[in-house]
Amino acid sequence: MHLTTGPLNTLTDSHNNSVPPHPRRWAALAVLMLPVLLVSIDNTVLSFALPEISAHLTPTGPQLLWINDSYALVLSGLLIPAGSLSDRYGRRTMLLIGSAGFTLVSAAAAFAPSAEWLIAARAGMAVFGALLMPSTLSILRNIFTDATERRTAIAIWASGYAAGAALGPITGGILLEHYWWGSIFLIALPIMLPLLILGPWLIPNSKDPNPGAIDPLSIVLIMTTMTPAVYAIKHFAHKGLDLLTASMLILALLCGFIFTRRQLTRTNPMLDVRLFTNKRFTGAALTNLMTVFSLVGFLYFVSQHLQLVSGLSPLQASLVLLPGLALSVIAGLVVVYLVKFVRLWVMICMALGLMVIAFALVMLTAHTGSDTSILIAFALLGTGIGFAETLTNDIIMSAVPPEKAGAASAISETAYESGAVLGIAVLGSILNAAYLAHLVIPAGVSEPDAALARETLGGAVAVADQVGGQAGSALLESAQQAFDAGVLYTAGIGGVLMLLCIVLVTQTLRTAPR
Repeated sequence: MHLTTGPLNTLTDSHNNSVPPHPRRWAALAVLMLPVLLVSIDNTVLSFALPEISAHLTPTGPQLLWINDSYALVLSGLLIPAGSLSDRYGRRTMLLIGSAGFTLVSAAAAFAPSAEWLIAARAGMAVFGALLMPSTLSILRNIFTDATERRTAIAIWASGYAAGAALGPITGGILLEHYWWGSIFLIALPIMLPLLILGPWLIPNSKDPNPGAIDPLSIVLIMTTMTPAVYAIKHFAHKGLDLLTASMLILALLCGFIFTRRQLTRTNPMLDVRLFTNKRFTGAALTNLMTVFSLVGFLYFVSQHLQLVSGLSPLQASLVLLPGLALSVIAGLVVVYLVKFVRLWVMICMALGLMVIAFALVMLTAHTGSDTSILIAFALLGTGIGFAETLTNDIIMSAVPPEKAGAASAISETAYESGAVLGIAVLGSILNAAYLAHLVIPAGVSEPDAALARETLGGAVAVADQVGGQAGSALLESAQQAFDAGVLYTAGIGGVLMLLCIVLVTQTLRTAPR
């Protein structure tokens, strides 16, 4: 999957060669939004279902993180190979195969009898998700040949994530109020059915006339880079720096180095890493990664705080986040017009500044447990995400010719999913470690119950309800305070990361044209 490097221009399509637009492109866009919405709904609704999953499947702390991470971890490792498959065998073909498989495995996840089963099902969903997600963006790149139309389509595509996130909590809240936690995975059936029926008619099939070779060794190297790195982060949070942590980090670095060298030496590599010598492309991809890192970390702790500390129902908790999610959708569409008047790098810095303020607000008000502050903070965060994600995806997709769209979309998706998996792994592990360090188990709680309380906040709430009395009340209060102490650390890290991201943008995107 050879990518040509060249000057980036986010406002003119240097590769547009007067190819006539697809006559059903806007109808195709509407259908292509369905898998994007589904994946986004799936991610958001899972965060709100974690307390229910904790109560029914009793996962350990690491297992709870793996229920989140197994999907994004496998997906991030397979997106580049999946983009290569789409270029070779047809993007519509891979989209339909991925959609059908994703739906079937989602149904299997809905009836998971154990945490291990659910982790495996989530990994299976990722395999098919890797086939469908790069295809959506690369198809858009090929059917929208006009630069202005393409930018609007990409803005709608990026806003699809936010729209799904907005629908996810509401849909999930209603389902969790009336049905069991597994019902959240069954929403794939009604969403994917129109795509499978209308997709073959509305969506044209496209391929790369000179696709890169399928390289099994490179696929293995990607997986053996991502998986050990995330595992090391998780293990470090619970056990500290030991031989296993160090071994996993060394393995990840070694495999990443070998993968890079292999791509540089092959005449037709799966991923042309030289593309990253273009600082605008690299800056956009890293900004994409870091903003998603902060977003999923925020959702991970806020969804639990609202339900397990504030005591809201899943539906009530989702309504607190709804304004921010709606603003994310609106911002993603409005920014297409704002960049006509404001420099692109300035617009991105403004977006990141809103996210810094959001994390600062969480830090300042975490001790009060104010749901209003969380609502305002997530409104700021959502607006910033809507601006930043649309612009960074446009930069990435404008860098390559249409026949290489599968490769560029795979890189964009890999940045997104890597940010998701690292956000949960790093911030989630830090939050769990801080929770464990601050938790005080009162007298009268048995050792098995204490062990369960130490694993997760959801476990502590369940134990407190079971123990009852003064000991149960003391345990609940201690667990909630310990959790919010961890929130201070994770919010602080998110804010600092966005400040560093502002510096990155000023260094890499400052020369981007208006």
